[in-house]
Amino acid sequence: MLGDPIEYRSGRYSGCNYIDELVLEPNLLNKGIKCIWSKTLLSPRRTIYKWKFDWSELEGVDKLTGHITVSSLYNAFTAKKMNVELTENNKEFTKEFNSNYTVSYKYSLTPHYTDVSKAPLYKEMFAASKQNDTILVVEGKKLHVNKTFLSSHSEYFRALFSSNFKKGQMDEIPIGDVSFKDFALLLSTFYPNQVFPNDSTVEKLLELARRFLVSSAIKVAEHHLLEMSKIDNQKMLFLADEYGMPKLLKKCIRGLDNLAKVKETKQSEKYDQLSDKTKVKVYDRLMDFI
Repeated sequence: MLGDPIEYRSGRYSGCNYIDELVLEPNLLNKGIKCIWSKTLLSPRRTIYKWKFDWSELEGVDKLTGHITVSSLYNAFTAKKMNVELTENNKEFTKEFNSNYTVSYKYSLTPHYTDVSKAPLYKEMFAASKQNDTILVVEGKKLHVNKTFLSSHSEYFRALFSSNFKKGQMDEIPIGDVSFKDFALLLSTFYPNQVFPNDSTVEKLLELARRFLVSSAIKVAEHHLLEMSKIDNQKMLFLADEYGMPKLLKKCIRGLDNLAKVKETKQSEKYDQLSDKTKVKVYDRLMDFI
């Protein structure tokens, strides 16, 4: 899940004659991001600038993406805008410039939240409001939701909020046997500020989509698996069959593009769990190579 871009503009710093690394700005904190900006002079007209970031205060963020723009006083050189991707394993960005002028920089960095429950947008999504008329409680945490909206997306919630179902009359309705993080992801897939799964969450999303009868979440998962996933073809084939994703299944059958792959699939421990219709498709694919 993406947070709002975090922006910062530095002061101006003049050229210097230092050969060793010189810190231009110390570890300044800006909305949860700390950055040390430094420079090293290689020659009178060759300078290396380095930005070292720390975003440990942004809980649940695994990377930052965006850009850094370096500008010179009086436009001595054309401002340079550089794309950056900072991860837990790479928190530094370094760039060499053929100049030693007075410069400043600005950045615009977007946090990527791996844990939807930590994202600021998530708190807004399930906060108390006039539109929300009931509360779901998961692992002791409250999600303010709208009965009609949830009912329109899920037969499970339609029954839960039915006047004939006792729990539907409660001000706070507990939801058991699910983690707060996973349940929040499920609901977030069809909320206006939509959250999308990744390879580490898509299988759990499918499991919960089936349990809570949210067909739209299965479509969201199928789109991820079709367009962005790096999960291997065989595993995706089993997921497509188990959760009824026809477009993905068609792609996975095409992905069995040689005899060895088809045989490997048939020899898998999970092959017997496939539906008869999918087994026929795999068999037909086998015949294409014989």
